[in-house]
Amino acid sequence: MNKEARVQFVIDTLKELYPTIPIPLDHKDPYTLLIAVLLSAQCTDVRVNQITPLLFAKADNPYDMVKMSVEEIKEIIRPCGLSPMKSKGIHGLSEILIEKYNGEVPQSFEALEALPAVGHKTASVVMSQAFGVPAFPVDTHIHRLMYRWNLSNGKNVAQTEKDAKRLFPRDLWNDLHLQIIWYGREYSPARGWSLEKDIITKTVGKKSLIEEMTKV
Repeated sequence: MNKEARVQFVIDTLKELYPTIPIPLDHKDPYTLLIAVLLSAQCTDVRVNQITPLLFAKADNPYDMVKMSVEEIKEIIRPCGLSPMKSKGIHGLSEILIEKYNGEVPQSFEALEALPAVGHKTASVVMSQAFGVPAFPVDTHIHRLMYRWNLSNGKNVAQTEKDAKRLFPRDLWNDLHLQIIWYGREYSPARGWSLEKDIITKTVGKKSLIEEMTKV
């Protein structure tokens, strides 16, 4: 199977498995999504979804958020990890949104990435999920699966993102990014991986990986 056929198999299988695609992080608007994605760095989505209702009950918009102190924010979000950095980021970006954007989340990669504690991946998630702009945010699941499926060399997430954007049609990026995440969680996890269950890797995966798995 050549690369083109492998890419098509991935697209078709994911479409079949996930015809409707839930967004993993609970939110109600671009601001609450931005905060949830920021909190998800080195934290599970499940944990974030447990913490955001507590935070958003006090402040679900930048105007209320800046009324809280960094310390108050930190106490609430502590279970998500990296709370000193994240609480400063949440407070700081809320101030900037009020000062520069009338309290609205800006709709450009450059403006988002200029906000405190917002990196390229966070900006990409917000652009794709809040504003419908094609983006391909690469998390650990996508990075792992693009390597397992022999579609990227696995060197770093920046290279994986370039490869994904080159291989997959632009109009499918937003769906695929979420479909691959769900697939990674359900069928191709980092630990407790069963090749039998993982139909995509079994069909299109790296030969060396499949040989390694079938030895066990």
